[in-house]
Amino acid sequence: MDPSELVDALRDLLVSAGGMEPSPIGSKWEGGTLILRPGRPGLQEKEVPVETFFKKIVMVRDRLRILEQKINTAQNLSDAEKIEMQQYVTRCYGSLTTFNLLFDDRDDWFVGEKSTQG
Repeated sequence: MDPSELVDALRDLLVSAGGMEPSPIGSKWEGGTLILRPGRPGLQEKEVPVETFFKKIVMVRDRLRILEQKINTAQNLSDAEKIEMQQYVTRCYGSLTTFNLLFDDRDDWFVGEKSTQG
């Protein structure tokens, strides 16, 4: 079994045990295609099923969540170091907010730093 199959099997196990809910792709994207078109003429475009792209985005989110847990439970990091690392993770979430359009459920969305300006 290769590592990605193991990760998928573990994710399925966690979902079935109620430990982690799967994030479904937004219904309007089901069966869709992501087309990457180069900016230079004569180069071939690349088509990727939206579901494949979505799965990769969800994997990044899940791995960021695991990283957050590891940071929070790390015994060898000071509180200041944990806060600094958490801020980097939060900024990563902020960078990924563009992909929130792929999710129907707002609870699945990426959330970065909230503005404190009113």
